[in-house]
Order: sequence, then structure tokens, then C-alpha cells
Amino acid sequence: MTDVTMPLLVCVSPDAALRELIGARLDDLGQLLLCADLGELHDRLFATPAPPLVATPARPVSDNGPAHPLSDTGSARPGPIRFGALAVDIAGHRVTWQGRPLEVTRLERRLLARLASPPGRVWSYERLFAAVWGGAYLGDTAILHSAVKRLRRKLRAVEAGPQVQTVRGVGYRLALPD
Repeated sequence: MTDVTMPLLVCVSPDAALRELIGARLDDLGQLLLCADLGELHDRLFATPAPPLVATPARPVSDNGPAHPLSDTGSARPGPIRFGALAVDIAGHRVTWQGRPLEVTRLERRLLARLASPPGRVWSYERLFAAVWGGAYLGDTAILHSAVKRLRRKLRAVEAGPQVQTVRGVGYRLALPD
């Protein structure tokens, strides 16, 4: 008896159409694992869920009160987080601007939820990292800057949409255009 090993092919892309195309073309080559982001990949590969969205209570730099802890399964607040015409529904996995859906990844949705809650506050790199990635901030902001860059690109595509502003050396805040 021969033991045949089938490869595991992994595709991580926020583009559902691309995942579908790759699935159709590579289906006969081995087992396929198609994920929208790295968090979903982690959840599928490991028996234990990914680290929680908030490892420690995160709060904005300029706020002394506790922030609203968020998770993928629900939130401490009922309904979506609102910022002007922006609505971020963590539990429902949806982001809308003026009632129209925005295509964002799970990571971008978490980041946007943090920046929108509470509105207009500056979020330090450390607090955003802890709130979005659920881990300790080690001083390397490259992953955060990269996520913000992708989010900015998507927000620029919507008319009069919110803007992620940089507070140099401190962090980011979400603002509506003037």
C-alpha cells in the first residue's frame, strides 16, 4: 500500500473573487485552505482561537476612561459603532458608509472600529496594536502603518469618506473631511 501525501495549498486574500478563482483552478492539486485574512487562517489552523481582540483594556491617549472592549462574537455596546455616516458592525462583520457596504478585511474592520470609538480621539500606536492584534507592542510600527495604508486607500475610494489622520510620533485618529 502506498502512502500518498497531498499538499496543502493556502491562499490568503481579502478579495473573494480571487479566492474563488484560485479555488476553481487549483482544486484538483491538493487540499485548499482559502482565507480572507491571517486571523481567519490562524483560527482554521489551530484548535485554540486567535488571541482576543483586546488583550488589555485599550483606550485612547486623551481619554482616562475605559474603552469599549470588542470581540468578533459581539461587543460591549449594542449595535454598530457609528462615526458620522460610518457604521462598523463587528458582530455582523459589516462596514458601511452612508448605508453602502465597504469591502474591508477583518483586520481593517477591527482597526476602523477602534479608530471610530470614541470619535475624534487620538489612538496611540501601543493602544491600537493591543486592541487590534491582541498582543504586546514591541516598538515596530510597520505592521500598523501597513494596515492603515490599506485602510486609507479603501476610505479614499468613497466620496467624502472618513480619513485616518496621523498624529506624528503618537498614533492615529479618525476624522471626517471638512
